[in-house]
Amino acid sequence: MAWTWLALAGLFEIGWAIGLKYTDGFTRPVPSALTVVSMIISVLLLGIALKTLPVGTGYAVWTGIGTVGTAILGIILFNEPATAMRLVCIGLIVAGILGLKLASG
Repeated sequence: MAWTWLALAGLFEIGWAIGLKYTDGFTRPVPSALTVVSMIISVLLLGIALKTLPVGTGYAVWTGIGTVGTAILGIILFNEPATAMRLVCIGLIVAGILGLKLASG
């Protein structure tokens, strides 16, 4: 179950990272509130997952999910470049996440 909590925490991390773009420097109330709520939920779920997962593994996977999701959504939502090198690097992060999952059982 810890991996499920960790995956959900990672999804909420993506939510707050993308949400930051919509807050316009925290000057827009609704996007700002949603971003802060997403931050809180993400950290709470990470904390639950870390009850049983090693902190190094949990934190690395959490940030990896957030990094990959945010980079992909940046490409889709904000027309950020999808260069071959960038996609390879995203793939390497995914490989690292999977490697940590396999290494921890």
